[in-house]
Amino acid sequence: MTDFKRLTSALDGNPALQRRAALASLSIKVLCDGEATTVKVGGRVEVGPGAVSDAAFSLATTAANWAEFAKPVPAVGFQSLVGMQRMGHLKVSGDMVAYGRNLIFLEQLFAALRPDAPAETVAPVGEPMIEPAIGRYLRLDLNGQPHRIYFEEAGEGIPLVCLHTAGADGRQYRALLNDDEITERFRVIVFDLPWHGKSSPPQGFEREAYKLTTDLYVDTVMAVCRALKLERPVVMGCSIGGRAVLHLALRHGDYFRAAIGLQSATHAEAGADTRLRDLGVLFRPDVHGQEAAAGSVACLISPTSPNAEKWETLWHYMQGGPAVFMGDLHYYFAEGDLRNGLLDGLDTKKCPLHLLTGEYDLSATPELTAELAKLVNATSFQVMEGLGHFPMSENPQQFRRYLLPVLGRIAG
Repeated sequence: MTDFKRLTSALDGNPALQRRAALASLSIKVLCDGEATTVKVGGRVEVGPGAVSDAAFSLATTAANWAEFAKPVPAVGFQSLVGMQRMGHLKVSGDMVAYGRNLIFLEQLFAALRPDAPAETVAPVGEPMIEPAIGRYLRLDLNGQPHRIYFEEAGEGIPLVCLHTAGADGRQYRALLNDDEITERFRVIVFDLPWHGKSSPPQGFEREAYKLTTDLYVDTVMAVCRALKLERPVVMGCSIGGRAVLHLALRHGDYFRAAIGLQSATHAEAGADTRLRDLGVLFRPDVHGQEAAAGSVACLISPTSPNAEKWETLWHYMQGGPAVFMGDLHYYFAEGDLRNGLLDGLDTKKCPLHLLTGEYDLSATPELTAELAKLVNATSFQVMEGLGHFPMSENPQQFRRYLLPVLGRIAG
């Protein structure tokens, strides 16, 4: 039986969580096979039997599901509260705005149900050093508007253009830019999409509602590649970038040497409960939209990913522009859906397509990528153990084990 009393010590030695708890100030009804437990959050966490009338929301599932969640390494779909909700293992009822407002806090709080993880060692940097990546701004006209796009690059050889995930930016590829084994053969180029990271929105953005479309995404990638005068580059993208490489291979297969899709699928699984997105929790004046964005994607990270890399990945989401994540999801869930017959024209002999998908991804699942691989006769496909939706940033060392053979095959 899961011991919810463990939650009372969740704040111990954690000033950041103590601050979140003080701001949360709510009661939560936890149901385990119908038996109620109340978790009161304020300056401290109190756990008691039964239900209270003023609970903001309830979290209901079975004893077996709570037990799986509480394991040191839970099964796929049980790695977080939102993950269980997404997979239909957890029912959330009540004030969804209060729930969405506290996603990050709730994940940290309920993680106390698990055994304490071994402390991660922090390797000293040693002597001060300057990393090899160089950051620059590229000015260009895109669809009749002047843009200032930020990009970083490192290495020499075959151009490798990397596309970040929805609502984030090019920092996700920081490890690739610093990997000598990769940069000795590839010129790694990572740019922030307009509205993302250090790339500003175009002039007049205050009058626009940002929405990413297939045409806009493909046009942006091609404009950057041509402005940098790249010859026969490789394009690699993750999540929305993993979808974009499919559109790029369809429309410009003659131009690219190869495409690498990370977490690629014809479409994205919205999950069993879409209310967080549909209720606009990601863009409300009474909710920190970027904290909610980070909370909504935390469930896509593998439970075995190093804590430092996991939280740096979430930090990128916490820093996004207002409603930019929602604008990207328009492409991911709706406009960029490829269940329309277009993939029949994708020639993987003309543009080889390599697919890599993390086992803990609940959105572009291994099953969906396997369907894609079969549909287009992908050049290669592998499920990456111990990785989730953000392989290049959540666990770079594990990711390179799968990426290096693919890059070696492309380099020939």
